[in-house]
Amino acid sequence: MRADFIEVEIADLPPLPPGEAALLDMHSVLNALNVLQGELAIIGLSLAQNADLLRESLTVCRTLANGLSNREKALRDAAELPSHRARVMAEILHTLAAHPGRQDDPEIIESLANLESVFAILTIRAHEVLSRARHPENWETLRIDNIRHSMFEAFAAIEKNSKGRYHIIYNLARQEPTDYYVRLDFDSIDGDTVCMPPVLQEVMRDLIANARKYTAPGGIIAAGLYAGAYEIRLAVCDTGRGIPEKDLREVVKFGRRGSNVGDVRTMGGGFGLTKAYYVTKQFHGRMWIASRVDVGTRISLAIPRLATPQPTKEPSR
Repeated sequence: MRADFIEVEIADLPPLPPGEAALLDMHSVLNALNVLQGELAIIGLSLAQNADLLRESLTVCRTLANGLSNREKALRDAAELPSHRARVMAEILHTLAAHPGRQDDPEIIESLANLESVFAILTIRAHEVLSRARHPENWETLRIDNIRHSMFEAFAAIEKNSKGRYHIIYNLARQEPTDYYVRLDFDSIDGDTVCMPPVLQEVMRDLIANARKYTAPGGIIAAGLYAGAYEIRLAVCDTGRGIPEKDLREVVKFGRRGSNVGDVRTMGGGFGLTKAYYVTKQFHGRMWIASRVDVGTRISLAIPRLATPQPTKEPSR
């Protein structure tokens, strides 16, 4: 941690009401649905200068998003995602048929490719929440290479959603003024695997997305994961706008954001830090926030390792 950062430990937040707890658990699905709505609006604008052109598909997305605070309904919707996807794609194909000659438009082709990418991510997120619902306390043995690949995929999706406004690179020597330089450090005393709750991957993705959101292009984002003998430590830091000292304990509360980020457009629900805290608490861990305005932020958490882990072995890719 930088010496000029102010650090606080986050502790003793009260339990969340059931609706907020459900929405927090479905946070990754909500983010994907918000991106999906954005892509549908872009297709409508490209075809007819009408962001609401794909009305039924947008209604599907909004209905799914509005149902995420009801855990039972959200899980049913996650299981029925293929049918929801079919409804959306049917309307898109019907709308394209009503605009002959546009199927080969490069802008439409790119939007359709982005749509497929979002649905692929949404399918993964739905699988994750269904698996977690079946085994909420589960630990799994994961290959570090697969965790790293998952983070690369998350950054690739973030970059694609920027529509070329910035790029994400992994070599500092190649960084241009509009690039984000990203560093990922993952290590384990177990060699090339780590036994941990798989939900920690979601926490890391959320924290990475936050770091990118509140860091201007040209900044640096670093994420680390270390599995030691007695605990698992995770940290994400950035060179972004930072968090005012008076807000350090407040930004973790449900739906809160720092008082200095009102100008930042966000498609999420403001739940990333909240989810990180409650996941850490679920596994009897500790969480810290260190920050300085206009310098950056570091989020750290540590959870004790299982004394005698009974992991579910992840298949090799």
